[in-house]
Amino acid sequence: MIFGFYAIVAAMLAVALALVLLPMIRRAREAGRPRQVFALALAIALALPIAAVGLYFAVGTPVALNGVPKQAPMNIDQALAELKQHLAKKPDDVQGWMLLGQTYGAMQKQAEARDAYDKVLSLDANNTGAMVGWAEADSVLRAVQLDATNQRGLWLLGISQFQHQKFAEAVTTWQRLQPLLDPGSKVAQAVTEQIAVAQSRAGIAPTPAPSADVAAGPALQVEVDLSPALKARLAPGDTLFVYARAEQGPPMPLAVAKLAATTWPVHVTLTDAMAMMPQRNLSSVQRAFVGARVSKSGQAIAQQGDLEGDAGVVDVADKNPIKITIDKEH
Repeated sequence: MIFGFYAIVAAMLAVALALVLLPMIRRAREAGRPRQVFALALAIALALPIAAVGLYFAVGTPVALNGVPKQAPMNIDQALAELKQHLAKKPDDVQGWMLLGQTYGAMQKQAEARDAYDKVLSLDANNTGAMVGWAEADSVLRAVQLDATNQRGLWLLGISQFQHQKFAEAVTTWQRLQPLLDPGSKVAQAVTEQIAVAQSRAGIAPTPAPSADVAAGPALQVEVDLSPALKARLAPGDTLFVYARAEQGPPMPLAVAKLAATTWPVHVTLTDAMAMMPQRNLSSVQRAFVGARVSKSGQAIAQQGDLEGDAGVVDVADKNPIKITIDKEH
């Protein structure tokens, strides 16, 4: 590479000198001054190449003489590593997190894709692209199957079903979400409105308002407190579940409330509206086991390390406050 460069430069200089010096020498001979002009031409012929080379090394790029090294094409793992390094430096880059989620999705790493979309939603709660991406990850469906009270999972799964024009399925999913929300809240109102839209698209008759009998059903007033000995065990993100289940039979709750485990004591009213299945509610039994659990994983299924307490079995028609102290570890 270097030899070729020098050969080209030498040829160019030779041509340039020939074009300049040969006419000069010819005219000097005609004018009778060949020796003086020949000496000048010789000086130019020697000085010009030396000056050109010196100028190149002073202001040029000598390292270019070694050629440009070939760069191997970047594979997906290298690109992923660079993207993660970028996000470590700029954790607020929404588009970067979206790209990371899409990349993980293409790699069939659904759990990692969900986490990336979670980050997008923490930065931009109204990012519908992230909502759909999160909902389409296989892990969402698994989360809903394992934890029937996963509010975000139910909401986003319903959005995914709606986006794919599975309107009837979206209605069913969002109706499972309704009992977990605070009645009268903006979120509950938004879910009700979305259910109405999905019902209209699916050609399903609107859900009638709860009857007076349902409104007058059982209402268990539960007060939950945390033992002082366990308060040091709380961590940000812990979730409190307050639930009632049948004294005998399937473990699925007859009513369940999901709250952030932040302030104590907590007051909750368990009603038929909080049932996971319409036919399996507090009105379907006479007695129920009432308990509370602080979940470290955010899932309703009890896991090692969760904090628990219960009030035992109570009459569902009882109007007296039910007190629970969370005082043991699962």
